[in-house]
Amino acid sequence: MKKFLAIALLLPAMLHAQWHVNLFGGFSNYSGDLQNKMFTTDESYGAVGAGLQYDFTGHISVLSGFNYGHVGAADKYNKPDLQARNLSFQTNIFECNVMAEYNIFDISEKRFTPYSFAGIAVYHFNPYAYDTLGKKVYLKPLSTEGEGLPQYPDSKPYSLTQLAIPFGAGIKFRITDNVILAYEVGFRKLFTDYLDDVSNRYVDETILLNAKGPEAVEMAYRGNEVKNGSQAYPVAGTVRGDPKSKDWYYFSGIRISVGINNSNHKSIDRKGVIDCPKRVI
Repeated sequence: MKKFLAIALLLPAMLHAQWHVNLFGGFSNYSGDLQNKMFTTDESYGAVGAGLQYDFTGHISVLSGFNYGHVGAADKYNKPDLQARNLSFQTNIFECNVMAEYNIFDISEKRFTPYSFAGIAVYHFNPYAYDTLGKKVYLKPLSTEGEGLPQYPDSKPYSLTQLAIPFGAGIKFRITDNVILAYEVGFRKLFTDYLDDVSNRYVDETILLNAKGPEAVEMAYRGNEVKNGSQAYPVAGTVRGDPKSKDWYYFSGIRISVGINNSNHKSIDRKGVIDCPKRVI
């Protein structure tokens, strides 16, 4: 009985709900040990996404989607005191998310509205860099900071698929009855400091060499590849990154929402007056 009552209460809202297909295009970037700015367009890459949106009311919606982006950074563009470290990374990011969205104004009654969103996401990454010969080298298997080595029991291997908390804000503009254009910035709070494979301290060179080979040593310390860098591998325990600050990535760009169920949707005429649906006999 309770189920039928709940359905009866929700049915009017569902009948007047609006479905949208969302398409996103913009750029992706990250903040971490190799890029300390919280938001910047430096070293940014393209990003795309697609998903579905369900409007419960003119103010509240639920969205689900998939995003693809690419992030990366290099110390040669970092602060002067970090350029001699000479580390770099890149990674593709594949993300699935579910989010709630709140419009300050009812977009069916106004031509524009600021909005905010938040939710949960699952993402996959796999950091890599290029060696001196230009070969792509994936960094996680190398345990550059001793992850998973018995000599460093406190340094656990990191997972390449993790949870994130997406949140952000933007502004929408209604173009037609069925099309809404929006610009948004969406941040992802991460629970890892290894998106860039840099987090803690340098490990012992001999231990890393014996466990993972010369390639791991080469990718763990690259200061010897630049003129102002030290040729000697750092002493074990020397600071390599900042484990207290987790990494972030973010998307910024244009979202186009196309309505696919507007039979009960109110429309705005050119004078800004809301028209009622015309009666069909």
